[in-house]
Amino acid sequence: MSFVKKVHIETDKSHPYPYDVPAIRFAKDLDFSSPITFVIGDNGAGKSTLLETLAYRMQLPHMDGADYTKKAFNAAKRLAPYLDIEFAIHRTVGFFFRAEDFGDLMNSTDRSNTSLFQYFKSLEGDIPDRVIQEMSDSANTQKYHMRKNFGQELDTFSHGEAYLHIMQEKLKQPGIYILDEPEAALSPSKQLSLIYQIRSHLDVHMSQFIIATHSPMLMATPGAIIYEVNEDGMEITPLDDTEHYSITKSFLNNPEAYLRHL
Repeated sequence: MSFVKKVHIETDKSHPYPYDVPAIRFAKDLDFSSPITFVIGDNGAGKSTLLETLAYRMQLPHMDGADYTKKAFNAAKRLAPYLDIEFAIHRTVGFFFRAEDFGDLMNSTDRSNTSLFQYFKSLEGDIPDRVIQEMSDSANTQKYHMRKNFGQELDTFSHGEAYLHIMQEKLKQPGIYILDEPEAALSPSKQLSLIYQIRSHLDVHMSQFIIATHSPMLMATPGAIIYEVNEDGMEITPLDDTEHYSITKSFLNNPEAYLRHL
């Protein structure tokens, strides 16, 4: 069983953006009753816009603690009045993760650490090292929140390891987890680790995952349904019949056929 049972967007508007993208135009009585639902399609199909609108309506907390005042959510705010969510069980605990939010968090941490390091480096010789370290830790609020939320600083990990660590810490209770292109930070082996994390979580908790992705590896997660969106519609599609899978398989079977003219 899932929390969100059906999703429907009903509006007479057909332009401009965001009303004109396929994932919005064809979001009619979408069956989200599976614990894992993938939304796939080409760039510009509106996958992220649809997920952002769902997350905005449910006010799911962001992975990085941000709110929905960013300009990036203007489309979601415009669409929210037209979005109908049918709940099997009404629950809005969980979180919303966008690949760009993760990158922003890591980059912001790097910038903050570099700036503070340079400042406190200039104090060496005038102030004891122990005091400098205490001052540095007090000044760096990002490190404090990382230690509080994740047990240690994320800059001790690679990006992929940091992402999986966040997921491990966040996936500790039943909830709705909306992930937008999580593969952006993950190698193929780490994508397998994410699949394992999701499946292990669902073995223990009644949760729901709604994921936009370009990764055929993630799409292969057992028990998932796949909505493929294109200019002609938005339909549940078996993995083997998706364009992502067929192109990837064809390329890997014979890359020379694709690259011989380069």
